[in-house]
Amino acid sequence: MINKINKLSQSEFIKVFANIFENATWIAEELYKLKPFKDFNELSTKMMDIFEISTREKKLKILNDHPDLGNKAKIGSLTSDSLKEQKNSGLDQCTKEEYNEFKKLNDAYKKFGFPFILAVKDKNKIEILNNFRKRVNSEKAIEFEEAIKQVKKIASSRLENLNIKNI
Repeated sequence: MINKINKLSQSEFIKVFANIFENATWIAEELYKLKPFKDFNELSTKMMDIFEISTREKKLKILNDHPDLGNKAKIGSLTSDSLKEQKNSGLDQCTKEEYNEFKKLNDAYKKFGFPFILAVKDKNKIEILNNFRKRVNSEKAIEFEEAIKQVKKIASSRLENLNIKNI
């Protein structure tokens, strides 16, 4: 599979990797410059390194490109990855009360300057709500670090899914 990846044109490569980090085409562009890769692990490590060494402003932009969780009104604007992740966690099956609570929590969380981010893979809507209720009362610096950690988990999961698909 890595041979297939190494042979992708720049436009094909960027198309495949552009949304590993939510709407961060620039990471895919930087990663392309590092080809060839000896294996998928090297590719993954280098992609994470690009994110890690990026500026706080670039990280904040990636955080802000993440959608609100459980926001029924914005479901049509989700990337295909985010839509699948939210659906798999049952966030498209919330009761009216749950949707209202997600809206209130999303609005309250915006005090941090970025949306609530949680890697929702293998979590259900109740686990997500419980996590949200706890984190909304946290401190900005702690939440920024937690959001970065969650973004990396999401990116790792998306890379793992790509690896399974064998591009």
